[in-house]
Amino acid sequence: MEPYSLIKHPLSTEKAIRMMEAENKLVFMVERKSNKLQLKVAFEKMFNIKPIKVNTIITPKGKKKAIFKLPMDKPAIDIATQLGIM
Repeated sequence: MEPYSLIKHPLSTEKAIRMMEAENKLVFMVERKSNKLQLKVAFEKMFNIKPIKVNTIITPKGKKKAIFKLPMDKPAIDIATQLGIM
């Protein structure tokens, strides 16, 4: 699938910003039917960074969230700045 159809948009909530600064993680809303491997490949294609780990969560509203843990040499804040979050 197309990476931009799997990963919809970044989240910029208070908790997501805190995770970005403290734990070097990015949070995105993603397609409900996607799996972790598809999301990892899509993230790598979009940002040219291989995430260490991907966690997914189904929200109470029925939407899916993905949390991407990045390597320490690639700050999440730099990507957030490119996306216009920070």
